[in-house]
Amino acid sequence: MKSSAKKIYKNLLFNVRKSLNSIKKHTKFDWYYNDFNELKRQRGNDNTFELGPMRPILSDKNDDGGVMSGHYFHQDLYVARLIHIAKPEKHLDIGSRMDGFVAHVASFREIEIIDIRPYKNHVKNIRYRQADLMILPPELIDYCDSVSSLHAIEHFGLGRYGDPIDYSGYLKAINNITKILKSGGVFYFSVPIGPQRIEFNAHRVFSLKYLSELLSQNYTIHSFSFVDDKGDFFENVMLTNENISTNCGCYYGCGIFTCIKK
Repeated sequence: MKSSAKKIYKNLLFNVRKSLNSIKKHTKFDWYYNDFNELKRQRGNDNTFELGPMRPILSDKNDDGGVMSGHYFHQDLYVARLIHIAKPEKHLDIGSRMDGFVAHVASFREIEIIDIRPYKNHVKNIRYRQADLMILPPELIDYCDSVSSLHAIEHFGLGRYGDPIDYSGYLKAINNITKILKSGGVFYFSVPIGPQRIEFNAHRVFSLKYLSELLSQNYTIHSFSFVDDKGDFFENVMLTNENISTNCGCYYGCGIFTCIKK
């Protein structure tokens, strides 16, 4: 073993021993030693697997199997399902989550993506273009019949992802998406909803009143769903005056719109 590898291994053992000594002070972790001793008993003289350095993972034993709530979980699954049903001729995504929504859609069809951030991987069914959508490439005018942008436009112009500071960046993005869509095309759109504000440089939060007025200029709002502050999903909710004025009770929720270009 090379000296550098030995040093790394010794440091690993030292840190593990520190962790084990810390565990010994807490009787609530007695189960860890009981489990380990039971494993050694069952192993006996079987050397198929060596017993390497102990690496205690203590938080998983009583955790749930996973989290099926929150903005990204619900919006990614919901909008991917809508696209599967709609079967558009060409679908373009702007800045949505790669390991969520984009991966969902790529599992059953081709999807083109535009993002200001670079991606080096090449994955089947995903076509990538790096661009700042606050500036529209002319070849994208009337480009497709279906566009999505989920939890992305609230960031445009705040500099968080290397984009230039632009107070009106979100407006430029929405206006450019309108130009990208053919007449009658569908825009799947989500952003944080609640009292309208900028939390620099994380994101903007939009009021439903502002969004409904903004989108209605060029779109018919076909459906609205949302994820509330607790992470629960509400599908096909009416945009009544009360829901609009109260932002559906959200301070930091997620509004999900299906819009059809006029």
